[in-house]
Amino acid sequence: MTTKIKRLHPDAKLPVYAHGPEEDAGMDLRSVEEVTIHPHQTYAVATGLSIELPPGYEAQIRPRSGLAFKHSITIPNSPGTIDPAYRGEIKVILLNLGQHPFVIQPGDRIAQMVIAKYEAIQWVEEELSDTARGEGGFGSSGVK
Repeated sequence: MTTKIKRLHPDAKLPVYAHGPEEDAGMDLRSVEEVTIHPHQTYAVATGLSIELPPGYEAQIRPRSGLAFKHSITIPNSPGTIDPAYRGEIKVILLNLGQHPFVIQPGDRIAQMVIAKYEAIQWVEEELSDTARGEGGFGSSGVK
């Protein structure tokens, strides 16, 4: 599949699969700015890119496991969703859950982007079928 992408910043890097699409589901997104994220602070990091996805597809923005494990950097709305009609700059909301400030440099890998197909539905209001679980919600499986 091919789709359109636009560089909004001269230093923006196109998203790439580190090991190719046969081995990786996510493409690396990189920062185009230098920023320090202090402990318990969030910041929307610019990628300098905008995309045009076809109808029926979304871009999911996910944390990088290495940043989470080594530096306690995560994405609080993970996965973030980029809708097919959005044409603005992709920015990644990062949260520092660590004890130390975290510095991001231009070109640093800050997140993964996964392109996923979704199904549009229409709701039909009517009675729901019965199941063994019923209305059992949080903790209803009894597993501790």
